Amino acid sequence: MQYISTRGGIPAISFTQAVMMGLAEDGGLLLPRTIPRIDAETYSSWQDLSYTELAFEIMSRFIDDIPASDLRELINRSYASFDCEDVVPLIHQGPLHIMELFHGPTFAFKDIALQFLGNLFEYLLERDQGVMNILGATSGDTGSAAIYGVRGKERINIFILHPHQRVSPIQEKQMTTVTDDNVFNIAISGTFDDGQAIVKSIFNDIDFKNRFNLGAINSINWARILAQVVYYVHSCLHVRRHESDKSLDFAVPTGNFGDIFAGFIAKRMLPGGTIHKLILATNSNDILTRFVNKGDYSLSQVTPTSSPSMDIQAASNFERYLYYLLDQEPDRTREAMDQFAQTGQLDLSDSLDQIKRDFVAGTATEEDVIQTISDFYQQQGYVLDPHTAVGVFVGQANKKEGVPMICLATAHPAKFGDTVHTAIGREPELPKALRDLADLDSRCELMAADRGLIQDFISNHARHGLQPI
Repeated sequence: MQYISTRGGIPAISFTQAVMMGLAEDGGLLLPRTIPRIDAETYSSWQDLSYTELAFEIMSRFIDDIPASDLRELINRSYASFDCEDVVPLIHQGPLHIMELFHGPTFAFKDIALQFLGNLFEYLLERDQGVMNILGATSGDTGSAAIYGVRGKERINIFILHPHQRVSPIQEKQMTTVTDDNVFNIAISGTFDDGQAIVKSIFNDIDFKNRFNLGAINSINWARILAQVVYYVHSCLHVRRHESDKSLDFAVPTGNFGDIFAGFIAKRMLPGGTIHKLILATNSNDILTRFVNKGDYSLSQVTPTSSPSMDIQAASNFERYLYYLLDQEPDRTREAMDQFAQTGQLDLSDSLDQIKRDFVAGTATEEDVIQTISDFYQQQGYVLDPHTAVGVFVGQANKKEGVPMICLATAHPAKFGDTVHTAIGREPELPKALRDLADLDSRCELMAADRGLIQDFISNHARHGLQPI
């Protein structure tokens, strides 16, 4: 399988090269040259596979430069730390299926991809006798999941930027209480978009990137998207096994477009009609909803909400979908992204018919989120976190009679206790690992949102050694 850039400026590369490159060296995002198609017979044969067995079947269709036995071991090790044998259980709640994606070590869906990516990095660095300095920005959960994925790994240092006092207290503690020597937390005075812009700018400095062997853990890294494709297929098979062989809908809370883009890939892989609609749900930071409903992809001010992982305007993975929307023409994609970088807006209204064939979209206000958590608890006895509540609210508004709907539950409600308390009158029970955070020491650098300062810090704390191949 070969990987190409959305902007067409690099020669085709292998999967492991794509993982190590992270952001394409022409500033684009990496994608497989083709998306494997799964026929109905093969899909049916996957019916009784475990989650890890299914992950191998899917990932091996995108990965041909890691021996099968090694890939199986990487997958098995990555999900051994989850507290649920099924990894991503489906909980039937009234007319909805809630897919719980928070059974990993940091209680957020990011663990599913980042436990795999951390082990994959370690494997490749050991194989090639290299070192890596991981750089990423987080709006909440990516940082802790990435840190837990690589903490203590001897060939890796990790630098994570988060917006100061714009993540939940538990999210902050999950990051800053990891004091392994290879972990560096940086709180920036700004928004997630500021941090992500710094990260992309640093990765676009090819000399600096190569000199310090920078690696990407944000969803700009294709391996993260690939790992997330698995749970879409897994949940389709679950519904097929327990209900019927129907088309089904997914309601996906998203800010960075990565989670729902994984659904887009799954839809293109699976037999026609397996996935009916992908329902994109945003909070008040609604750039993606405006894009789907009006073809208007334009920046606005970031509004802090109770679902901070979605407090994003410039969605990191949007360019991948844009590439397909523009008929997989890299020149058009590059021109559009250059225009967006200069003006902060794109008018894609001419493509609305295609966009609406791919997605349905809606927005949940803060009032909607509180009411949804409250109503769902009263009706079902089930506690939603605010991100999941965004998905449930928009999903219920677009529920079609007779079409099963899966809502992605992206984080444990205990990570957002204040919001849950406001909605249901009590805080959710904290898992022991989260209760213990309060007594742990923290370590974090507070810095201005300035690329030069961040680069200097990396330069002074980077791990040095042979460059990975």
